[in-house]
Amino acid sequence: MNAADQARSLELAQAIASVAALFREHFPDARANLKPWRDDPYTRAYGEPETVDLSFHFPGWSPRIQCRSVLVQLRLAAAPGCGDAAAGRPPLLGVSLRGLTYAGERWSLATVGDWRASGPHPPSPAVEEILRLFCRQLFQLFETAGWDRDDGSASGPAAEAA
Repeated sequence: MNAADQARSLELAQAIASVAALFREHFPDARANLKPWRDDPYTRAYGEPETVDLSFHFPGWSPRIQCRSVLVQLRLAAAPGCGDAAAGRPPLLGVSLRGLTYAGERWSLATVGDWRASGPHPPSPAVEEILRLFCRQLFQLFETAGWDRDDGSASGPAAEAA
């Protein structure tokens, strides 16, 4: 679901703003879009309430990143506002990135398996490493904000990878 629609708590709104700031640290030319999905019945029918989706648009096509836009999908343990998420603290389970052009998807990278980009036109190895670093920073962001902490100890995928 659109990040702008998911920002139902101050804590989640701050986390979404931090995600955008982190991405722009690595790609300063990118422009954030907190509503990458259209608001129509067809799109709503396929909405995933446990995701927070935002995209970043570049001023042009780059051979290094092989796309004009990157869709960032944050997979949460629960939909914001439901159950444990009602406190504004759903844990981050994973991240999915997709490089897009007007012609469609060029590559994807997910925080499962080997965290490698796949697709017909992957980004350069240097950019792929930056994208993996961005994903690791997202797990750290959610952990340090208290998102994955119940008793003061870190848990979740990022803590297991450390």
